Parts: sequence; C-alpha cells; structure tokens
Amino acid sequence: MPSLAQVRELPELVRHVVPPEWEDMNGHVNVQHYTALYDMSGYPFMDMMGITAEQVRTSRVGMFDLEHHIWFLDEMHVGDVVTGHACIVERGPKRVLSVMFIVDETRDRLASVLEVVSTTADLDARRTIAIPPPLAARLDALIEEQRARGWQPPRSGALSV
Repeated sequence: MPSLAQVRELPELVRHVVPPEWEDMNGHVNVQHYTALYDMSGYPFMDMMGITAEQVRTSRVGMFDLEHHIWFLDEMHVGDVVTGHACIVERGPKRVLSVMFIVDETRDRLASVLEVVSTTADLDARRTIAIPPPLAARLDALIEEQRARGWQPPRSGALSV
C-alpha cells in the first residue's frame, strides 16, 4: 500500500465527519458506509475526468462501474474526519481502471482502498461504447500525472481493462 504522504499527493475529493448512524454493533463504521464514502468521492472524481452532469445530459454518454475490489485496512469510528482520494491507473478503448483511497485523518491511517473498472456507455442505447476522444485525452493526461508521482497504486491482480 502507498504511504499516507503518497495518497495525500492525490486531490482530496471529499472530506466528511463520520456520523453516529454509521456505527454498527461492533462499534465501528459498517462496510456499507465505506462504499458511501467512495460514492461521495466519485462525483468530484468524475468532474476531475471532465464528466460533468451537464456533459452527460447533453452527450448522453456516461460511465458505469463494472467491477470493484476493496481492501478494508483499518477501522473508522464515529467522529473521525475522513477524506477520499483517487487516481486513474490505466485505460483501454472502452474501460478505465482507477484506484480510490479513504484516509482516516483523525487517526492518520489509510482506512480502505478500492480498485475499480468502469466503462463508458451510450445512455440511450444502454450499451458500452469507445471512450470519446476528448475524454480519452483527459484520462491519458491523468494517467501521466499518476505515473509522474513515481509510485504505483495497489493492484489486486483480479481486475484489468
């Protein structure tokens, strides 16, 4: 896993205080809320890729997740301040592989990592399509930004584009 310093090189997409209703009977955040944090990070991440609500509405091209692999690395607790971060690792003609991170800022620990394969889709036909050239160019730039950081995000070995 990357160090906290490395993860913090990535844009902070969300900052959230863990609410009491997220606590489960074991006294920590239930797994469903890790997913909620990734979802909360997802919309700013899409904006970073150039996929805005307006662009999706007018072009009728969106992005769907196809597969997830998640690592639960540390507990989060009510009142903890947590942040979400993400990067693009690679892409193919239709698919994108990204890695997202949840940092527990209160405890100064990496709480979770999510590896994701997504695909571009024609929202009217409800079918996957090739990544449109402007989006492909933005994704390629984000991939190069990640490579320039000099560290590779973790990979499960189970997901690919």
